[in-house]
Amino acid sequence: MLQQYTKEFKTNLRLAWPVMLGMLGHTLVQFVDNVMVGQLGTTELAAISLGNSFVFIAMSLGIGFSTAITPLIAEADAAQKQSTSQKVLREGLRLCTILGIVLFLAVYVAKPLLFNMGQDASVVELAFPYLNLVAISLIPLVIFQAFKQFSDGMSLTKYSMYATVLANVVNVIINYFFIFGVWIFPKWGVTGAAVGTLTSRIVMLIFIFILLYKDKKTAEFIRGLLPFSFHRKELRQIINLGLPSSLQMFFEVGFFTFAVWVCGFLSKDAQAANQIALNLSSMTFMVAIGLSVTATIRVGNQKGLGAFKELKRIALSVFLLMFLIDILFAVLFILCNTVFPWLYLDSSTGLDTFAVAELAASLLFIAAFFQIFDGAQVVALGSLRGLQDVRIPTWITFFAYGLFGVPVMLYLSLKANLGAQGVWIGLCLGLFVSSLLLYLRFKYLSNKLTRIHV
Repeated sequence: MLQQYTKEFKTNLRLAWPVMLGMLGHTLVQFVDNVMVGQLGTTELAAISLGNSFVFIAMSLGIGFSTAITPLIAEADAAQKQSTSQKVLREGLRLCTILGIVLFLAVYVAKPLLFNMGQDASVVELAFPYLNLVAISLIPLVIFQAFKQFSDGMSLTKYSMYATVLANVVNVIINYFFIFGVWIFPKWGVTGAAVGTLTSRIVMLIFIFILLYKDKKTAEFIRGLLPFSFHRKELRQIINLGLPSSLQMFFEVGFFTFAVWVCGFLSKDAQAANQIALNLSSMTFMVAIGLSVTATIRVGNQKGLGAFKELKRIALSVFLLMFLIDILFAVLFILCNTVFPWLYLDSSTGLDTFAVAELAASLLFIAAFFQIFDGAQVVALGSLRGLQDVRIPTWITFFAYGLFGVPVMLYLSLKANLGAQGVWIGLCLGLFVSSLLLYLRFKYLSNKLTRIHV
């Protein structure tokens, strides 16, 4: 019985691991920034956290829209409709370019709000110059996402991985010289980390374009981008899928960003500890993202073939694989919760560093348990996206995070005086509700499709 699911693990991992490493590369950019800047002090680390909280909200909208490209390309590729794939790529790229520019302008205009959010003044002052440059990097990042989602939909998941690996190498090198002022380069501290992020994302975009241009399977599509003709049907499909998907990601990222702001309201140390736990959890979450994309691709392919019984079996195999992996991550977080914080901190920078490390360790213990719920909800979203079902899941995420998770978080952290631990218990409970409802939604739809097409 179990073998019908486990036999799909090899195929699932073959598609997922390049996406995992590629997405991990995005998070590693932040990890490198955090580790290097953390050596300067906890105030600088808190500034990175605050600046990224603004950018992540905007990023979620851009990436969310781009995810609509993958299921449309996967379905068209399985049905061998090359003309449809070409049109989806054109409209997806056009939309992501416009979104990248709009989101950059939105972040740039909204950044003065940081002064009115009850955050530590010294943290806000350091966050401002960092935010300026990282906001610009939204433009190449969102355009990159259009090419990435197209590549994933064509089952060429390795290309985004190659691009992000190169981007990380570039980021580490530039960070080293500009954060610490090595050799002839100026010591820019937090701003130096932003220079590395911006440069690495430009390199990432250029590199994936070159890879797709040279690949025999995709070269024709890349060369066919011009003339940039308008395709109303495909644009409508992307918007109909992309807008709810972007809202789903917006609600989730907004949930976690709200946690950053609440921790910043509590104290500078709470915000720094939260950033450590959040960054480590984000890296394990990239594994879940890889399996979510795999679910989208494989479910989309089976939908294109009309094989709905296989669709359900394959999706459940992804759920099972995700559950087993998250159990391992949970054990790792529990065993190493007192060790991981010191990857980000330098004990010589002050007594508050030890307080941050102790608090971060307690947050990582809670994060160990929410790994399971976080993985389940994102794989469920990927499976539903493969079915092109996005509207009801959007309402589910809004309820789970906005109407349930946020009030619980506020009550536990402020009213029950649990502080940062209360914030993370709220995160955990919100993810539990989301994962349960999304799984039930997928189960209902897959059973319905199987009955109809027997």
